[in-house]
Amino acid sequence: MNDSRTLLADGLWHKNPALIQLIGICPLLAVTSTLVNGLALGLATIVVLVGTNLVVSLLRHALIPSVRILIFVMIISSLVTTIDILTNAFFYELHEVLGLFIPLIITNCAILAQAETIASRNKLGKSMISGLGSGLGFTIVLVLLGGMREIIGLGSLFSGIEMLLGDSALKLTINLPYEGALIAILPPGAFFGLAALIALRNLLVSKVKVKRI
Repeated sequence: MNDSRTLLADGLWHKNPALIQLIGICPLLAVTSTLVNGLALGLATIVVLVGTNLVVSLLRHALIPSVRILIFVMIISSLVTTIDILTNAFFYELHEVLGLFIPLIITNCAILAQAETIASRNKLGKSMISGLGSGLGFTIVLVLLGGMREIIGLGSLFSGIEMLLGDSALKLTINLPYEGALIAILPPGAFFGLAALIALRNLLVSKVKVKRI
């Protein structure tokens, strides 16, 4: 139980792939113009992370060291391709919005790092929990950054939620009484937003350390 909590805490906070390791931030910066976009990409990333760790952990004793990276990439590619096809089939409008960034999950270094450092060296349970923790940590940052940019840049929240949950979810959309600042949904806004989240985390960590002293 303690190991499971540690693995989840590492992914969510102590070794968050987006805020601490700063890996996989290309889609994070490009897709998070809205909360829904960030949530959709985050959910896809969680599935790929957990699925990759599951398969790699099961095959860890059969892996050939000299070609293990190639095998990892093939496993990741297979899962991402499956998700891309399913998204295109069942969430077509969302697939059109996310575009190339679902296939680009293949290049997310966080997934390959999990396969190499965790899944290929540990049992199934530990590997899957670690993948879930990293995926949740990455998704939370995607959602926070997307929500922040959407509120500031578009003056709305949950815009496009119907693409994920259907037309009945339209009532969840919140429109604020201002037009928004365009820079927030442009590339500079993504960098400013990520920097703000990193700074906030560092501030919280420093305050906790001071209290302990």
